Amino acid sequence: MPNLNCEKFLKRNINGVFQIGSFQKFKSGLALTAILLYTKFCSFFRKISVFNRKEFTYMIRLIASDIDGTLLQNGATAIPQEIFHHIYRLKRQGILFCPASGRQYTSLRRLFAPVADEVPFLCENGAVVYGPGSPGPILSKTVMDRRLSEELCGDILALPEAEVLISGADTSYLCPKGPGVEDQIRWFLGNSTAVVPTPQHVPEDIIKISAYCPTRLKQAQMALFPKWERHFRCAVAGDVWLDFTLADKGSGLACLCSALGIRLEDTMAFGDNYNDISMLERAGRSYLMESAAPELRARFSTRCGTVAEVLETL
Repeated sequence: MPNLNCEKFLKRNINGVFQIGSFQKFKSGLALTAILLYTKFCSFFRKISVFNRKEFTYMIRLIASDIDGTLLQNGATAIPQEIFHHIYRLKRQGILFCPASGRQYTSLRRLFAPVADEVPFLCENGAVVYGPGSPGPILSKTVMDRRLSEELCGDILALPEAEVLISGADTSYLCPKGPGVEDQIRWFLGNSTAVVPTPQHVPEDIIKISAYCPTRLKQAQMALFPKWERHFRCAVAGDVWLDFTLADKGSGLACLCSALGIRLEDTMAFGDNYNDISMLERAGRSYLMESAAPELRARFSTRCGTVAEVLETL
C-alpha cells in the first residue's frame, strides 16, 4: 500500500542529487522539471495514503459481536458503557453494531437498553434475527423439525443433572426436573420464561434447544453430539450449555446482511467460543478473544483482548 514513506524516499534521493553537486551541471529548466515532478509525486501519494486509511473504516458496514466471554468478561453482567458510546459513534459513520448471542431477544434488549431500539439482534445462535425497532421486525427465523426436537428434548431430560431449555422466538420453555432452574434462567440470563409439563406442550415453533449441564457438560456432550449432529448444528455454548439449532451465527449473519443489503465482506465479527466459529469464518474481518480456548487460538490468528480496543480504531 503506498504511503508517505514514498515522499521521504523521493526527497532523500533528490536531496542526494543536489548534494553531489550535479545540480550545477543541470540546465535550469531540467532542474525545475525534477522539482515539479517531486512535488506532484508527493501530492499523489499523500492522497492515496489518506484514501486507504479511510477505506478500511468505511468498507466495514456491520459489526457483529458475541456477548458472554467476549463483551462480558471475567463474570461481568453489564455491558461496558464505552461500548454504547462506540455504537452511537459508529452509527454516525454508517457502521451498524449487532449483538450476536445464544441469548433470547428480551434478554439482549435488557443488556443493550441504552441502544436497544437502534441496533439489530442476532438471537438464539442465529435462529432468529431481529431488525432495529421497538420491537424490531423478525428478519429471519429458522424452525427445527418438531418430531426430532421433541425426541432430542427427551434425550436431554434422560441425562442425570441435565435440564432442557426450549426456545421459541422470544420465550424460553422449561420442563424442570429440580427446583431453582426457572429462577436461574429468568434472573441470571434475563429470559422471558414459561414452564410446560412436557416438550409436547410448547405452543409455538421451536428454534433452539439447549441442555443446561451445571456439573457434567463433557459427559452430556459425548452422549448427545454423536447422535444429533446428523440432524442439527451442535455447539458448546459456554461452561454449562450445549446448544442445538438448524441455524448458526454464520447463517444468521448472512440472513441479516441479505436483509440489510450488506455484503459479508463488509462485516466484522468478534467471538470467543465454538458457537462463534461460523460467524468468525463468514465475516470479512474477524477477531478472536485472547481468552479463547487454545484450539480456537490456533485456528484464528487475528485476536484482541477486548472489543472496545478494536472499535476505538475505527
